[in-house]
Amino acid sequence: MSGAEGRGVTSAPVRGLTVLYDAECGLCTHLRDWLLRQRQLVPLELVPAGSAEARTRFPGVDPAATLEEVTVIGDSGQVYRGAAAWVVVLWALREHRPLAHRLSTPAGAVLARGAVLAAAKYRGALWGGAPGGTGGGVVPYRRADGWRYLPDQGWVYDPPACADGTCPTG
Repeated sequence: MSGAEGRGVTSAPVRGLTVLYDAECGLCTHLRDWLLRQRQLVPLELVPAGSAEARTRFPGVDPAATLEEVTVIGDSGQVYRGAAAWVVVLWALREHRPLAHRLSTPAGAVLARGAVLAAAKYRGALWGGAPGGTGGGVVPYRRADGWRYLPDQGWVYDPPACADGTCPTG
């Protein structure tokens, strides 16, 4: 086997990508807005991770995992996470496709992974700190849909409280 087949690449072309992003993360929404301003060779659709839309469209994808690291889903069901997700997103952008090709090499993958880890560390500093991201406290990151991030446990789901006696169903 040689060429694309030897690298485990499927024959299905990628004609569209869905980027699952954390809608409550300032860095994530900044990057979402930046992506929307870029010229796209492959259309990008941006959907809040863990949202009802994301859970309905991608039932086989763990919502907690999509909140933990960037996840991109191709129109033929391909799932990319972490550094690979960022490389495929850059590949979809007209001005950044050459960079994506460089980041897809073994040396470039190390750089891409470092960038993703740096972004994760930045997000962690925002979540674990006092209001305004100044750091110092261990404050859980909370989402309105019941997901919360605890620095020592990761993402956990606590259904919204039923203060009025009625509870939303899953």
